[in-house]
Amino acid sequence: MNNIQAKQFIDALYTAVDNKDLNFLEGVLADNVKFRIGNYPLIDNKAAVLDANRQFFSSIHSMSHRIDKISHTSNTLWCNGSVDYVRLDGSEHSANFATQLTIEQQKIVDYLVYADLSEL
Repeated sequence: MNNIQAKQFIDALYTAVDNKDLNFLEGVLADNVKFRIGNYPLIDNKAAVLDANRQFFSSIHSMSHRIDKISHTSNTLWCNGSVDYVRLDGSEHSANFATQLTIEQQKIVDYLVYADLSEL
């Protein structure tokens, strides 16, 4: 993966996440994906990951990610930035995050998000 492909992949992923687009996620996640966000337990299959994202998306009104930096190797992407959340009650919360993705055959097999979501 080159720099342009890495940026395109991260941009598409976070645009989809900000739009709560589960169809996009379903298309880019491997069946055996391993997913963890914050201090939550690791989830290790696509259906469970999609369900967890569905639940999370329904727990907030909206979110907007800003990517500050992207790094990559041949099959691993890292990015970091900030995310602004709007809770269901209209109040706002911002957090910093870092994400590590492992890609195999154009699918995400490891999706690890490091963020403090305790205020949500």
